[in-house]
Amino acid sequence: MNFRFEYAPGTVRYGEGCVAHLSDELDALGAERALVVTGQTVGTSEAVMDPIEAGLGETHAETFAETTPEKRLGTAFDGADRVEAVGADALVAVGGGSSLDIAKIVAVVAASEQSYDEIRATFEESGSIPAPDGDLLPIAVVPTTLAGADLSMIGGITARNDGLIRGGVYDERLMPDALFYDPELFRTTPHGVLCASAMNGFDKAVETLYANTATPITDGTAVRALAHLGDGLPALGEGDRDDETMHDAVVGTILAQYGCSRPDGLTLSLIHAFGHGIARGYDVQQGDAHGIIAPHALRYLFSEVDGNRELLAEGLGVEADTPDGMAEGIVESVIEVRDALGLSTRLRDISDMDESDLPDIAADVHADGLMPYCPEELDPTVEELEAVLREAW
Repeated sequence: MNFRFEYAPGTVRYGEGCVAHLSDELDALGAERALVVTGQTVGTSEAVMDPIEAGLGETHAETFAETTPEKRLGTAFDGADRVEAVGADALVAVGGGSSLDIAKIVAVVAASEQSYDEIRATFEESGSIPAPDGDLLPIAVVPTTLAGADLSMIGGITARNDGLIRGGVYDERLMPDALFYDPELFRTTPHGVLCASAMNGFDKAVETLYANTATPITDGTAVRALAHLGDGLPALGEGDRDDETMHDAVVGTILAQYGCSRPDGLTLSLIHAFGHGIARGYDVQQGDAHGIIAPHALRYLFSEVDGNRELLAEGLGVEADTPDGMAEGIVESVIEVRDALGLSTRLRDISDMDESDLPDIAADVHADGLMPYCPEELDPTVEELEAVLREAW
């Protein structure tokens, strides 16, 4: 076997009260004034913000609590304005993937020499924002959901101009410089939001094992992630938030994304591409979309390729003597996690989706930027992807 593994994650701190060390990590990065980037709900939660502001101390320049799930480019422009206004030399993103993504785009916009109009025009034409040469503002992240959007060099963004434009930035300099995983802060997230996000993080571990960019290093972290998540997520779905459950859920999510986003490629593919196609433009949360499609996507995958099913079975605790038995056991384990989290099970239950939409969704999935990371032997047609969607309908 030959493989290359280039990976430079930020410093990871884990444990209750770990955000007390925010100023220490920012000081190590040479930062003196940090702009906190978060959403309106999290930004007004004393249970979240009080320990973060205490951990920042005099390093806290201001809180920009304006991010939304839509991740609008205009919000990033507003954030960059606040960076300049308060003289911030670092960003601290707090909350879910929306706040983490906006913080990354703020870092790019703040360093750009282009005007906002020029950046918007480029984005509307290409779906991307070029990251300028040189240093970007260092970013620390404090996740409060389990989607696994933290150890990533991707920043997603949207804009509206005669329709919704989706895109973003992919640059190794956007990998956060410090990451703080405090189980106590995850406990503040509403049950439904936390459970839906957990399915997204769980699928990262599943996909990492069959991606064509997998390595023995990511195999190890993904298998261990599945062991933690297989124990923690069903308990989480039942409303259990004791220390053991939160440890399994949070540590499992850290491991699920470790090595997932690298300069030479990602380990996300089929399920996440389906998730993008389903969630774009429809009233469904990304994790709910994953819950609906994952079992059907895996059945299709195993009908075409091995999909590293032996390691998947190991991670999920599936005992089977035959390849077919392993495949079915893996799918059943994924269904058990999905159902325990209380997520949706059918596409037809998405209020604004119609069965006539499925061919267009299949085409969107086929064109998704994550499809090239599918197993090398897997080359699905649009028609095959549509058949998977119809099974999920």
